[in-house]
Amino acid sequence: MTTARLPSMQTAANAIQKQMGPEPTENIAEPKWSATRQMKALRWHGKADVRLDTVPAPEVTEDEDVILRITGTTICGSDLHLYQSEIVGLQKGDILGHEFMGIIDAVGPKVKNRKVGDRVVVSFQIACGKCEYCQKKLSSFCDRTNDSSLMQKLYGQRDAGFFGYSHFTGGYAGGQAEYVRVPYGDVNTLPIPEKLCDEDVLFLSDVLPTSYHCVVDTGVEDGDVVAVWGLGPIGLCALKWAKLKGAKRVIGIDRVPARLEKARDLCGAETINFDEVSDIPKKLLEMTNGRGVDVALDCGTFHEPKGMLHKAQKLLMLETDSPETVNECIKSVRKMGRVGVIAAYSLMCNQFLIGPLMEKGVRFIGNGQAPVHKYWEEILGRIQDGSFSAQFMVSHRVPIDDFPALYKAFQARVAGVEKVFVETQFSSPPGKGYPQMTRVADWPTK
Repeated sequence: MTTARLPSMQTAANAIQKQMGPEPTENIAEPKWSATRQMKALRWHGKADVRLDTVPAPEVTEDEDVILRITGTTICGSDLHLYQSEIVGLQKGDILGHEFMGIIDAVGPKVKNRKVGDRVVVSFQIACGKCEYCQKKLSSFCDRTNDSSLMQKLYGQRDAGFFGYSHFTGGYAGGQAEYVRVPYGDVNTLPIPEKLCDEDVLFLSDVLPTSYHCVVDTGVEDGDVVAVWGLGPIGLCALKWAKLKGAKRVIGIDRVPARLEKARDLCGAETINFDEVSDIPKKLLEMTNGRGVDVALDCGTFHEPKGMLHKAQKLLMLETDSPETVNECIKSVRKMGRVGVIAAYSLMCNQFLIGPLMEKGVRFIGNGQAPVHKYWEEILGRIQDGSFSAQFMVSHRVPIDDFPALYKAFQARVAGVEKVFVETQFSSPPGKGYPQMTRVADWPTK
């Protein structure tokens, strides 16, 4: 039933978008494609069907574009929503990927502050640099780069355009490829100091600003007790950021033993395995002498409901998202506590605990897609001074040819896979302390 419904959801969404027509933007998403230069690119062909295809490379299309030669890219947990066809607006042949970096290969005539040969990280969002939100460094909320009338209709407003994340976010080709076109190149690239290796900084494109934004936007303060649901890379980083912001206790919640171990050993967290503890709010209240935690952060996912009720509702398309984690957050925080939601939700859920939210005075904060531009220079400074390192979350390095196999392995969470550095023909050797290259086919499956 699910397999039959999901492709029809994409067909319907694309048909509605076509009927409504695009919203006005300041630039176009579709690049010019080279007639002479080709590249490898990971493209979506349907549910659980991604392929590494040989396609034309992009060229400078508008005057403020830069073309990037990719030296490092990766797969993000939110890419699994695309892989499973859970985000609308996907079209066959879309190039995926929103976390990447590289060397500038070409620049448009109006690019002023970047030049060919510069090594840069690219933000996953495409900001114009001029609108009200961009002027405040709220780059993920740019008004001028996403033409999705479907998002406008469903959400009331539009996010910025995002790389490689369906036509719901503008239809821009992504960076799981050997080349990518970056609109507004002066705005959406961050120059990288020579002494830092690519692995040190690649995750400035998304994971590091996203986890930091969750902690800052939800208002973690000195002396807080903070609980984090979901201990993937964002959740683990959120634990570290919360400690750096002065939290006196951090508590990590997950079911994967290796993640729980990392949270304890590398982040100084207390942990709860939700396969072993069925009532998380009750456990957290016990751990805080009945008071509740000050801050609850949802860093998990909507596509893995735990209970049969929400599994059935999702199967029948009665809801797109499960509220189980946010409900646990609401019940677990103290009166007047804060709940931050950085997990990527899609549209709607049932059985949301709005009564406890109101009666307890919970500050429920949708963090939104993280405004990378607001934080990436600050975080780069922390990487340079040694107060933060992404090394603990990088588990593997693979060649770009392994991308289709990597998606399957990532979905199955084999071999302790977390964050993976994917190299291209343009990559430098692994940085000191980071994984050497392996092939997905050689990974242990248990």
